[in-house]
Amino acid sequence: MQVYLVGGAVRDELLGRAVSERDWVVVGSTPQEMERLGYRAVGREFPVFLHPVNQEEYALARLERKTGPGYRGFETQFSPQVTLEQDLQRRDLTINAMARGADGTLVDPYGGRRDIERRLLRHVSAAFAEDPVRVVRVARFAARFAALGFTVAADTLELMRRMVDNGEINALVPERLWRELQRALGEPAPEAFFDTLQACGALPVLLPELGWGDAERRDLQRAAQVSTDPVVRFAALVAALAPDAVTALCQRLKAPSEYRELALLCARLLPRLLGMAASDAAAQLELFELADAFRRPERLTLLLLAAQSRPAVTAAASESLRRAFAAAAAVTLPPAQLSRLAGPAIAAALRAARLQRLQGLQRSE
Repeated sequence: MQVYLVGGAVRDELLGRAVSERDWVVVGSTPQEMERLGYRAVGREFPVFLHPVNQEEYALARLERKTGPGYRGFETQFSPQVTLEQDLQRRDLTINAMARGADGTLVDPYGGRRDIERRLLRHVSAAFAEDPVRVVRVARFAARFAALGFTVAADTLELMRRMVDNGEINALVPERLWRELQRALGEPAPEAFFDTLQACGALPVLLPELGWGDAERRDLQRAAQVSTDPVVRFAALVAALAPDAVTALCQRLKAPSEYRELALLCARLLPRLLGMAASDAAAQLELFELADAFRRPERLTLLLLAAQSRPAVTAAASESLRRAFAAAAAVTLPPAQLSRLAGPAIAAALRAARLQRLQGLQRSE
C-alpha cells in the first residue's frame, strides 16, 4: 500500500500558491483494508475514504472505461494492480496529473511540470474527449490562471472543438454546467471562462442566451474589479438580457435563488440606474422601492455593485445613491403623527417624509 498526494495540491505547490485542500491516491490496497485501518467509505461511484483523523479524502487508484454518453457514461475499475500512472492518465489536464510520494518525490509521467513552466493548459490523453465536463473545466482553469499567463494549448482547444462538433458537449447536464460557471465567476479573470468557451464553439451551445463580444467582456471585467462576489458578477453578466430571458436561463441552469433574484433585479432596474445621475428625488425613491431596499437593504448594495459594470454607473454615482438611501431609510414619523394615522395612511405619510428628505438632500448638494 502506497499513498500519494495528487492533483491540485501538487500543482499549486509548484505554482507557489497556497494549498487549500489535499487529495490522496492509494495504490495497492482494497476497500476492506482501508476500512480495517479506520478509514470511512464515502464514495458512491468509486472507492473514496475519509481519513480517521484529518478527514481528508483518500481514493483507491482506478481506471475508467467509457460506456455511454456524458460524464456519467463511465465504468470504474479498481484493484490493487492499478498503477499510479494509470490513475493519473484518466485526469483532465497535465498540470492536474502529478503526484508526490511520501518521500517528496514528484511523479510526473505526463509533463505537468513542464506545462506549468510553459504556462499551458494541456490535456493528458485522448480520453479527455470522453467527458464533456472537461470542456467547461478547462474554461474554468483558464479563468483561474489567466493572470499567471496560462493559455489553452492549441491541440487541446482543437479537441474541445471536436467535442462540440460531434455533439458530445450536448450531454453536459445543467447542474454540472452551473457548478463550473459559478466557480468560474469567482476566479480572478472570469472573462477567460467565456473567452475559452467562445473559442471552441461551446458558448452558443451551452449558453445561447448570452452575447459575448468586446462590450460584454469589458462589463464582466469591470464587475470583477468592483466585487469578488460571484452573485454580483453573474448579475452583471446577464444584466443586458430581458427579464424573461434571465428567468428562463436561471431556471434552465437551476441557479440558486440568490443568483436568480439579483440577476432579475439588475435586468429590470439597470435602465433606471444608467440614467440615475440626472434623476430627481422622486425617481430615486421609486428605485429604492422597486428594489425593495427599505425591507432588504443588502439588495441595493449588491445591485449597485453589479450596475458598476457599466461605465455610466460610476463609483461616485453609486456612493451618492447609497447616501440618499441611508437618509431616506433613517426617516421616522413622530409619535403624535402616528397616533392619528392607520393602515395605508401610515405608509403614505412615511413615503412623503422620505421624499421630502431626499428633496432636501438634493438641494443641499
